[in-house]
Amino acid sequence: MRYLLVDHITEWKSGEVIKGVKNVAMSEDFLEFHFPKNPIMPGVMLLEALTQLTGWLEAASSDFNNWFLISSVRKCNFYGFAFPGDQVSLEVHALPSTAEGKKIYKGLGTINGKKKITVEFEGDIVPFGELEDPDEQRRFFDLLTRNLGL
Repeated sequence: MRYLLVDHITEWKSGEVIKGVKNVAMSEDFLEFHFPKNPIMPGVMLLEALTQLTGWLEAASSDFNNWFLISSVRKCNFYGFAFPGDQVSLEVHALPSTAEGKKIYKGLGTINGKKKITVEFEGDIVPFGELEDPDEQRRFFDLLTRNLGL
C-alpha cells in the first residue's frame, strides 16, 4: 500500500522551500494499531510526510525530471503527538550540499503553531521517470497546489 501523506501544498519556491499540510483522519488504517483505543499518528509517518513534500519540491523545481529519495536522517526530534482531526503544517528547506546527486534538507511539522517534529535529512536525487509517469504527477501536483500557479 502506498501512503500519500501530503494533502495540500500551500507554497513553494524553486529549489529552496516548500510548505504543505497533512490532515490526520480517523479513517487512516495506520491509526488502528497505533495505538488501540488511543490513535496517534506514528512519528515515522510525520517524517515520511516531510520526505514526500521534499520529493514534490525536487519534482517541481526540475520540471518533473527529478525526485528525492531519503537515505539518512541526520537528526530528528519529536515534541508531541498528532491525533485524528489535527492538521499538521509541514515545511521543508533546502540546505547547502557539496556531494553530487545528494541533497540535504531540514523539515518542521507543527500543529496550531506548536512543534511536533524537527528533522535534518539527506538523500539522493533520482530520475522521476524511473519511478512514476512525470506527466501524471505534474497533474497531481496541480491538484495538490489547487492549480494556483504556485
